[in-house]
Amino acid sequence: MDRVTRRWLGAALAVLLLGGGIIIARAAAESGNSFRFSIIGDRTGGATPGVYSQVWREVDQLHPDFVVTVGDTIQRTNDPRRQWDRLRPLFDRYRHYPIYFTAGNHDVFSEESRVLFEKETGRPTFYSFDHQNAHFTVLDNSRTLDLSDEQLLFLEEDLEEQQDKSPKFIFFHKPFWILPLKLGSGEFPLHRIAKKYGVDYVISGHGHQFMRMERDGIVYLEVGSSGGRMRGVERGLGFREGWFYHHVLVSVEGAVVTMTVKELDEPFGKGRTFPAGKWGTARGMRSEGISPMKMKRPGRIVGAGLAPPATRAPNPGAASDAPTDYGAKVGAARAGILEGSRP
Repeated sequence: MDRVTRRWLGAALAVLLLGGGIIIARAAAESGNSFRFSIIGDRTGGATPGVYSQVWREVDQLHPDFVVTVGDTIQRTNDPRRQWDRLRPLFDRYRHYPIYFTAGNHDVFSEESRVLFEKETGRPTFYSFDHQNAHFTVLDNSRTLDLSDEQLLFLEEDLEEQQDKSPKFIFFHKPFWILPLKLGSGEFPLHRIAKKYGVDYVISGHGHQFMRMERDGIVYLEVGSSGGRMRGVERGLGFREGWFYHHVLVSVEGAVVTMTVKELDEPFGKGRTFPAGKWGTARGMRSEGISPMKMKRPGRIVGAGLAPPATRAPNPGAASDAPTDYGAKVGAARAGILEGSRP
């Protein structure tokens, strides 16, 4: 083989290796996520005894990598410390799962309750974290109707720094987005920010009713009751209207997110399951059997010996937590639906 041929072959091999490296890197980036997490709804707002414990038993059978709550873990009382004390044995039992708490209006209703919430949960009232290549922003509207200017600023600054992450999730308690989306409008600050930075999911609780809406490729989800009082049932409504005890299992593979809603088994439900994206369709409303999904790593105790992903805490010098004018307008339009007293 002459020198020219060797050089040609060497150059060709280099191009192949470079191209292969790019393909491998691209595949790695696209498949940089392979995990599952569970979302747990409101426990309180009139807690039903036994439901929350069953939710956790069922979640434990699914072996998620971590758990996110949507708020209202305790019942608002004059002695919130006692409420947290009662729950401590349950959280100790499942401490092998990192738990990312969202502050609800029953959890945080004063400065003293905020301090206690942060002490008991180990989380600020608003923060963000990464898991693999996915990004999560947890916000706080426990004492406001919508998101204050402070929260929106934190959100935009956080997403600005995480533009390479995918998918992106936003969590906060009160779903003030229901009204504008029902009116066919995306002209509210949260939606504009979410759209600008490619957010995939906005997830709330508070209403104790499962609800799913979508606009501009962003999925809005209200996770319903994981123990809280269901006013719809008292009015004769039920599963088809979103009034049932449940939790949600989220699977993230690459950039593909799959959400499965699981109604509680007896005695608090019938164990029905459906893909969240099929909610409201004939197929999605059909009763289907469910079995615990296979673990990717059989026998692994998820979270054991592993530090939870680092969280980004808010700037302690941030602005006040007063509601925006937009929030006041939405509150008036909804005629008290999202007031702190409800649920």
